[in-house]
Amino acid sequence: MKTEIPIFFTIDDKYAPYLSVAIQSIIANASTKYQYKIIVLYQDLNESNRNKISALAKDGFDIKFVYMKDGLETITDRAENRLRCDYFTLTIYFRLFIPEMFPQYDKGIYIDSDIVLNGDISELYNIDLGNNLIGACNDKSVIDVPKLVQYIEDAIGVKKNEYINSGVLLMNLKEMRKQEFTKKFLTLLNKYHFDSIAPDQDYLNAMCNGKILYLDEEWDAMPTDTRKELSNPKLIHYNLFQKPWCYDNIQYEDYFWNYAQKSDYYDQIVDFKKNYSDEQKQSDKECLEVLVNKGGEMPNNDITFKKVMEKGENIRL
Repeated sequence: MKTEIPIFFTIDDKYAPYLSVAIQSIIANASTKYQYKIIVLYQDLNESNRNKISALAKDGFDIKFVYMKDGLETITDRAENRLRCDYFTLTIYFRLFIPEMFPQYDKGIYIDSDIVLNGDISELYNIDLGNNLIGACNDKSVIDVPKLVQYIEDAIGVKKNEYINSGVLLMNLKEMRKQEFTKKFLTLLNKYHFDSIAPDQDYLNAMCNGKILYLDEEWDAMPTDTRKELSNPKLIHYNLFQKPWCYDNIQYEDYFWNYAQKSDYYDQIVDFKKNYSDEQKQSDKECLEVLVNKGGEMPNNDITFKKVMEKGENIRL
C-alpha cells in the first residue's frame, strides 16, 4: 500500500485559477511511488471553481474540499489581521488549524496557491523534521529591506536569518498537537491582538522559533529585485506583489506560464493580466510602501511579540 502524502491549500474564489496551475505542476512532477491527498480548505469558493479544481484529480491524486467555519469567529477584519495592507481574508489563518482538524495525519505539507512546483513534492515530504514543529525557508523577500528587518528583530523578536516564510510549510502535525499549537495561537490572538505585517506568518515565527528546520531556499524560491534567480528551483513562490499574472518580467515567470497554458483558467488568467490597470499597479506600489513604513514603526508599539516575551509571557512553544 502506498504512503499517503497530504498537501493542504487554503483559498477563496480569487485564487482558484492559481490553485489550478499549482496542482497541475505538482501532478506533473510528483513521484508515482506515493498516493497524494490534496485538501483544499475554504470559506468562499463557489461550486463552479470547486468543480474545475476537482476535475484535476487522477490516479494517485485525490482532491478534497473542507469548508471552514467553526473556531474562526474571533478572527475579524481588524487592521492587524490584514494580509499585506489592504486585503483581509480568513484563509491566511486556516493553516494554523490543520494540526487539530486532521488528527489522522502525523505530518503534512501546507503550500500557498501562488506557487508552481518544478520538483518532486514527495522529496519535500520525506525531509526528516526530527522534533521540530515545522520545516520552512528563510524569507529572502524581506531580509534585504532595513525597515522590515527592524520589524522582524525588534517587534517579532527573531533574528532576520531565522525568520521564515509561511507559504511553504512542512508540518510536524503530531508534535504541533502535542504542544497544543492551535490552542496557544488562539489564546495569544485573543489576548493581545498583535499588530503584524503578515499575521499568520508572524505568529508562526514568534511561536515556533527554536523548533524550526530551515529548508534549502530551492523549496521556496521567491522573485526579488535584489537576488539572482536560482538555476533549478524545486518550488517557486510568487510572493507579495511579484505575480506573473499581474506584471511582466517577473523572475521565474516562465515556470508559471508553462503550466498556466494547460489550465482551464488560462483565458481568464490572461484577461486578468491584460486588464490589470495602471491604477492597480500604483495601488500595489503604494501598499508596499505602507507595509515597509509600517514595519519600521511597529517596534515602537506598546504591544509587540518581543515586548510581551520580555515581560515574561511564554510565547515560544
